[in-house]
Amino acid sequence: QVQLRESGGGVVQAGGSLRLSCAASGGASFGLYRMGWFRQAPGKEREFVGGIPWNAGSAHYDASVKGRFTISRDNAKNTVYLQMNNLKPEDTAVYYCAGSVSSGGAYDYWGQGTQVTISS
Repeated sequence: QVQLRESGGGVVQAGGSLRLSCAASGGASFGLYRMGWFRQAPGKEREFVGGIPWNAGSAHYDASVKGRFTISRDNAKNTVYLQMNNLKPEDTAVYYCAGSVSSGGAYDYWGQGTQVTISS
C-alpha cells in the first residue's frame, strides 16, 4: 500500500507563488511508476494538472498551467513537488497528488488534498 500526503497549500495573492509537496510512504512506494497532480475547483470536475515519471524522465503539463507550474521529484525523499508561479484566481482549487504503478490508465493512490486559494 502507498500513502500520499500533500502539504503546502494556503492563501496567496494573484501573481504569487506556492510550492506543494507530496510525500509517498509505505513499502509499495518502491513500485510507483508515475505521479500526477490534479485539482478540483468548487462545482467543477477534477482535472489533470501535470505528471512526472517516478524514477526518471520529464514532466508534462496541461495547457492551462504550462509555463507557470513546474513538477519535480526528489527520489531520496520520496517526494514530488508542484511549484506554482504567477498564480491566478482560476487556479483556486483543492490540489491532489496521485500515484500509479503503471505507465497509463487510472491512478492507484491518492492523497487527501490541500486547498489552494488565490485572491484577486
